Order: sequence, then structure tokens, then C-alpha cells
Amino acid sequence: MSTHQYILGRDARLPGQADDSCRPRLLYVTYAHYSEEWRSQLHSHTCSEMFFIIGGNGAFQIQEDVFPVAINDLVVVEPGVRHTETSQNGSPMEYVVLGLEGLETVTGGSGCALLHLFAEDAVSGCLRTLIQESREPQPGCDEICQRLLEVILLRLRRRDDFALSGAAPALPGTSRECNLVRQYIDNHFKENLTLDQLAGLAHINKYYLSHAFRKEFGTSPISYLISRRIRESRFLLAETDHTLSQIAQVLGFSSLSYFSQSFRRLEGMSPMEYRRGHRGAMGRQP
Repeated sequence: MSTHQYILGRDARLPGQADDSCRPRLLYVTYAHYSEEWRSQLHSHTCSEMFFIIGGNGAFQIQEDVFPVAINDLVVVEPGVRHTETSQNGSPMEYVVLGLEGLETVTGGSGCALLHLFAEDAVSGCLRTLIQESREPQPGCDEICQRLLEVILLRLRRRDDFALSGAAPALPGTSRECNLVRQYIDNHFKENLTLDQLAGLAHINKYYLSHAFRKEFGTSPISYLISRRIRESRFLLAETDHTLSQIAQVLGFSSLSYFSQSFRRLEGMSPMEYRRGHRGAMGRQP
């Protein structure tokens, strides 16, 4: 496994932040690229970690749970949470890890959070600059890296599925339980979620959850899950060369046929028809 790590000075302090100890502080930047000899093991850290997947495919194990990850995914792991990562055969995973001190929880009690970043997202641009700075440290590197971290966190706070308080802000008129379930689906839509599991998360009856969720958002929890997956599939179809089978697997569909049927029902065309009509279109948008 090829790795490179840059550790920021422990005593480095940014101008104007002498008394601002509550802000998250960047401890290290690690770049890793999988090779065949790597053997991963469950481990934990005393700090939070943010994993940005910048290439390939693989899987993360958090405690006893395992879920797939792919390029442009972001995994946030809280301190003390045992985790490890593995690469998919034929598609070596490449990622950057930011070690953070003082990051408030973003996982809602699960120990981790999973988000997807679009290639043209400003977060990705900041990350590329941060990687370049840490690979070739120059005077002022620590300050630049810390500032870039702050921009990344500010950008992420704008998303509906990322909140440093541990849960996304409730939409006007939504119940706490329904908003909790919506937030969980947004963060874990690639996993094999069931209505029973979602109801257990909210500590309510699954029939009540279906009724309340549909009243709040106009759709059932499982239909919302499928639409969330299809929304991500549009990006993968337009901007990657993944096969339909790979996309179906990464997004948690039980089979290629189920993915194709769901896509046609929501988009009015097959996944391949969408790919032919939108190849590279998302990257050309201003």
C-alpha cells in the first residue's frame, strides 16, 4: 500500500485564533493507494477522521457493519470507533484522510456518516489544493491546510445531509422522527435498509412511520430510499465508466434488473438511454 502522511505542527496556531480553541483543528493529512500486499485490521483513533475516496471502489467496516464506497464518497468516523477499509479487486481504492481534533459529532450516534460529493463540488477543489500543499510543504503550509479545512467544513454545513450538531435541521412542519429517518437514509442510502430497521431507529411503529413519513414528505420511506439511490445513479451514469452492474451494486440495489426497473419508473427511460443522452453533461454545467 502506497502512503504519504503530513503531520501539522502541534504548536502551530493561526493568526487571530489564539483563544478560539473550539474550532476543529487539522492534525494530519494522509494519502493512501491500495496495493495487493495491504492487509487491513480494525482500529480506532483518539481523533475524528474524514475519508475522501478519490479513486477506485472498496468497502468500509465500522464496528460490525460493512458498506460499499466509491469515488467521491466521504466517510466521517468519530473518535474511538473501530473501523477499517478494503479495496475492490481490479479497482484499487485511493483516498485521503484528514485527522481532526475538536470535530463535533456528525453521525447521529451511529459512529460514522457517509456522504457523496460531486466531482465539481467546491469541497473537491479544496481537497485537491490541500493534497498538493501537504505533498510539497512550503512555508505557511500548516496555516493554508487549516484554512482549507475550515472552507471544507463550511461548504459541508450547507448540505442538508451534513450537520455538526449530529442531525440535519428539521424542515418546517416535519416531525423529529420523520426528519431523523430522512437524515439516516441520506447518509446510509447505499446500505441494505429495511422499514423495520428505520422504524427501530426512530423508536416508533413501522406502520405509523410509513403514514407519518408519507404525510410529511409525500412518499414512503422506502420510496424515498429508492429515489435517493436513483439520484446518485444519474451522476454515476453521466460522469463515470462504471458498468450498470457496478452502479447497481454500489448503490445497494439487490439486482441489476431491480435497478433498471426502478430507474425507468422514476426517469421514464432506461439507465443506458440516460447515459447516452447525458454523458459528460453534468461536468459541463456552469
